[in-house]
Amino acid sequence: MPMAYGDKSMSARSESPAQSGSFDEIAVLHALEHYLPKQAPLKDFVHHNTLHAFQDSKFYDAARNASGIFGYSVSLKLDKYRSLYLDGEITPAVLDWVIRSRKGDQSELWKKKVVEEPFAPPSLPRIGSLRANWKRGHRVDLDSLVHPLLFRILCSYLDQGISIWTFPSNGEGFLSALRELEGNSLTSFFRGKRARKLLLEQDCSIADLLKILVRDESLFKHYLFDQQFAHPGWSGMVSVIEAQPETLIDRRKISLRELIVFELLLEIDALDAHFAEGWRPLLTEATGEPSDILAEVPETELHEVMAIWQDALEWSFYDPVLSAIQRQPSESPVLSDKTFQGLFCIDDRVCSFRRHIESLDPHCETFGTPGFFGVEFYFQPEHGKAYSKVCPGPIDPQYLIKETGNQDRREAEPHFSKHSHDLLGGWVFSQTLGFWSAIKLFNNIFKPSASPLSASSFRHMGRLSSLTIENRSPDDRENGLQIGFTVEEMAQRAENLLSSIGLIRDFAPLVYVVGHGASNTNNPHYAAYDCGACSGRPGSVNARVICAMLNHPDVRQILADRGIGIPAQTQFVGALHDTTRDEIAFYDESSLSPLNLQRHRRNAAIFADALALNAKERSRRFALTDSQLPPERVHEAVKARAVSLFEPRPELNHATNALCIVGRRALSRRLFLDRRSFLNSYDYRVDPDGKYLLTILRAAAPVCGGINLEYFFSHVDNQKLGAGSKLPHNVMGLIGVANGNDGDLRPGLPSQMIEVHTPVRMMIVVEQFPEVVLQTIRQQSATWEWFANEWLNLVVVNPESHELFQFKDERFVPYRPLTERLDVAADLEKLFETQADNLPVYALN
Repeated sequence: MPMAYGDKSMSARSESPAQSGSFDEIAVLHALEHYLPKQAPLKDFVHHNTLHAFQDSKFYDAARNASGIFGYSVSLKLDKYRSLYLDGEITPAVLDWVIRSRKGDQSELWKKKVVEEPFAPPSLPRIGSLRANWKRGHRVDLDSLVHPLLFRILCSYLDQGISIWTFPSNGEGFLSALRELEGNSLTSFFRGKRARKLLLEQDCSIADLLKILVRDESLFKHYLFDQQFAHPGWSGMVSVIEAQPETLIDRRKISLRELIVFELLLEIDALDAHFAEGWRPLLTEATGEPSDILAEVPETELHEVMAIWQDALEWSFYDPVLSAIQRQPSESPVLSDKTFQGLFCIDDRVCSFRRHIESLDPHCETFGTPGFFGVEFYFQPEHGKAYSKVCPGPIDPQYLIKETGNQDRREAEPHFSKHSHDLLGGWVFSQTLGFWSAIKLFNNIFKPSASPLSASSFRHMGRLSSLTIENRSPDDRENGLQIGFTVEEMAQRAENLLSSIGLIRDFAPLVYVVGHGASNTNNPHYAAYDCGACSGRPGSVNARVICAMLNHPDVRQILADRGIGIPAQTQFVGALHDTTRDEIAFYDESSLSPLNLQRHRRNAAIFADALALNAKERSRRFALTDSQLPPERVHEAVKARAVSLFEPRPELNHATNALCIVGRRALSRRLFLDRRSFLNSYDYRVDPDGKYLLTILRAAAPVCGGINLEYFFSHVDNQKLGAGSKLPHNVMGLIGVANGNDGDLRPGLPSQMIEVHTPVRMMIVVEQFPEVVLQTIRQQSATWEWFANEWLNLVVVNPESHELFQFKDERFVPYRPLTERLDVAADLEKLFETQADNLPVYALN
């Protein structure tokens, strides 16, 4: 079909959106960006709610619509729920309670539907139904003809360092770069003349190209959704890069609109080549007015049954935990002579580490707080060319911390030199170092060891380097960022941190601030193992920065004036816990007084023993590790496992997350929670009006909730919402992973990260008065949405009476646990040696 030539110059046609008749290009592009995955490039991999586009709806409404529109599996299968019920993991009393609360007088009828009745499978999803007519009516598979070339070009254009040659680009955008390459090359992206001519000579509007392919304007929106959700990984990545170009170190200008235009051109070219004698636009058997593909999906009995099962599964876990919490003492015993205090990240992987430290030293005290420790900034390592954001994603930091004096030198592998890619150099390297590399690789199978290729959290910052923490001049800025913090800014952050966790008096001589990170080898998702509160990076810099602030004499004076008196002999020590290898490094030890240095050496031995016990506890889920060995030997095996090239599960990360407790340590110190809980310290007595609670929940909801929901949906649909198995993954341009060379990018989590996960929504338990919590969460709409729309469950513990209140229908109602008995764990080590599955909550002896 001929098209009228545009008269705009190439420089002027900046791919501006157009509106044509009933097709609103701007609105459709906006809708696509809203529903596409929001996974950033690998270096910035941060957990988030996979169904973020539906978060303004109730959880079960969102799940129903996501399934009906896009074909996602959003829960376990019906047979799986019934199997869990027969196995006792869903308890009969809880199932009856859920059915009664939902169906009242019809409970018996619905009990039979839930447990016994068969249901027809759901209808096919709407997305994909229109473009399927190319196969049905034209007998052509456009995806197989277009996607391999499209993905290769996208990967080459966005490449961040894998390719030897960079994609030629004039910096004006994706289509502009393609036009320049197409116009100056002897070969072409296209097999025919029409698509090439359209690219070079036409003002390529989406509407005009769709008229060639579809003709019927009422189908344009549906066609674009079908097209882009045939490869949501690449489309989502382009959308993220368009919105956040800084997420690429080597920046590339690209837009979702440009991607669509180029793909439409490739489709036209593929059809021209396939049908030499011409072809007609897409035919559809539909009659009447086309329906809106994003319209509400009707609710069926099957949807109600699945919601009942999901509630029953979740409350079968929640109920015994709440019963156990309700039995805990209201106050912790007063420790008159504290040996040390430790501030740790709220991360669920740290839950067990804190428990082991407390068991080895009953006179210590531990606290939990988000692992950026309340200091938000960008970090630039020495010799680093880019800034790393080390605070939660939603925060826009205005500060920069620079590293100097880093004496650590990273080893290099000679055969990974750029000279090995040369024609002559490649042959020389392969004939010499290539043989040695093969020997080392073979040896690593039997004796895994760290190599320069390993990603280690300890390399994030030099152990003895200096940091530009204090800002002494308003002019000390770089790229719009203030270098360091003023004394007043330090004091404000120190006050917020200590007050939010309730540590405002009774300081120990040593207070450790322990960030966390991870070690990985051959694992593209390495950022997912580091600290989520630090945007997927280790928390070592944050730990050192907040310690420097708290040790600063002028900061302490300001804090004392505000009622937080820190004794002169108290010193704060930064540290980093590697959660994969269970190792720890302490920073700035040379600044300790002689007496505190002596105390520190004793405490360091406690940390070392706790790490060995922690490794043994973790090892019970590792198939090739003998958990019955002594803790020291198990620890060595765990450290070797972390650096093995052939280990797809270096650690299980957040695979067991299900709970977040916001309150004093007395709520959980005497409980075994099986590494399933985030622990955020909070003292209601310091915060009568909920000021600090709002700050905690404003971070806990998106960070902990994002982690929980990404694991949830990656588990229930690992093919569409997860990344499938790691084993066939190839790294594409250092921005994502795909199956094979030409596949779509795989957002979400690989199967090896979610195998042991039980898909339950997170329950946040807050120790505070219900009216204060209700008033607090109402103050910010984004926080309110998480709870009002039931993406997270919320329960409040009255700190005086220990009564429980469930947040339901936008208010708190009393909750009385059904569990009447709490078992005592007499010997945890024996449990670790014999049990590999999830363990119930126990009281600690």
